[in-house]
Amino acid sequence: MIINQASLDAALPRSAASRELMAQGYTILRGAAPAELIAGISEDLGPRFEATPFCEGGFYGARTKRFGRLLIRSPLMTDLVMNPAILGLAERALGNWCDRIQLNLAQAIELHPGALAQFPHRDQDMWQGALGEVEYLINVMWPLTRFTEENGATIIWPHSHGVEALVEQPREAPIVAEAEPGDAIVFLGSTLHGAGENRSASVRRGIIVSYCLGWLKPYENQWLAYPPEIARTFPPEVSALAGYAQHRPNLGNFEGQCPSVLFGGYPDHPLAAVDALRPDQQLLLADYVIAQQPGGEGQRRRGPLAA
Repeated sequence: MIINQASLDAALPRSAASRELMAQGYTILRGAAPAELIAGISEDLGPRFEATPFCEGGFYGARTKRFGRLLIRSPLMTDLVMNPAILGLAERALGNWCDRIQLNLAQAIELHPGALAQFPHRDQDMWQGALGEVEYLINVMWPLTRFTEENGATIIWPHSHGVEALVEQPREAPIVAEAEPGDAIVFLGSTLHGAGENRSASVRRGIIVSYCLGWLKPYENQWLAYPPEIARTFPPEVSALAGYAQHRPNLGNFEGQCPSVLFGGYPDHPLAAVDALRPDQQLLLADYVIAQQPGGEGQRRRGPLAA
């Protein structure tokens, strides 16, 4: 979805959750999704959890299972990914730095008894951009089972986000984000966090859905996860979120057009490239073109445009 910059005006009121997210780096929305929706997704993902092998490597965890492509593993995932309250938080957190947001990943995670605590990390470190100035992504952990301190609930360091990400040692002690199915644990990509140790006798299951700036390379390669023949079956707003939309100006195009053109199959004839510009760029370009035409009286405005 294209972000309405006016809605991001600092003078406009923000929700309590939005203020909390930006102030302390995380927030927990209680009852953010219906319990029956979460139960249905959990049931749909059950066979895949059983079939998936344990991860390899100290970061992912030898007693942990992970798998992605959740939009094709449960038809109910669409409702979770498009949760209005979550999208509102994502747009607030990221909208100052992009024209549209995109899906970064949708991944299921299962911690088995004996799983060690995960290495504390910040997901923004996937990208080597400027730190402390820009927020690159927002994470949402949806519990499928209860999250408790004993079974490895997510550990979060409050106020470790933004410029505090430049500090070697976090200034505050971590909290354990205990939550129930239906709750949403939301935290910024600059917030220090990690899964806890599972000291219980049962598995801890959850889903991580994250959204990032539309001009970044996402964690999960969306075009491979959801090739055109699959993405064309999604609602338009979901396929756009999964990468089948251009980020203005002209980024992520196929032969100069929106990649959604592939929903009709790969074209067997050449395509004409079509501008995909922001309104301010369209205005600038229109004046520039008119000024070069015979009798043109438009004022040339200077500004950057993508090649």
